[in-house]
Amino acid sequence: MDEVQAFIDEQKALDPEFAESFDEGYEQFKIGVLLRQARESAGLTQEDIAGKLMTNKSTISRIENYSQDVRLSMLMHYT
Repeated sequence: MDEVQAFIDEQKALDPEFAESFDEGYEQFKIGVLLRQARESAGLTQEDIAGKLMTNKSTISRIENYSQDVRLSMLMHYT
């Protein structure tokens, strides 16, 4: 186990609130990564997706990089 993972595990054991927020943040991060991979696999740009979803490139970038406050309705139309 590397030092970062050891630190995370230690903090989770000491602070249940940290554990919950860390796990939620990690899940959001994974969603963004999966969306970016799906878009790239389809050969689409962020601009392409933005046009399809009638939004702008910066919104797509925010979704892929932060995945915060992503609506299920938007995810249903993503690629």
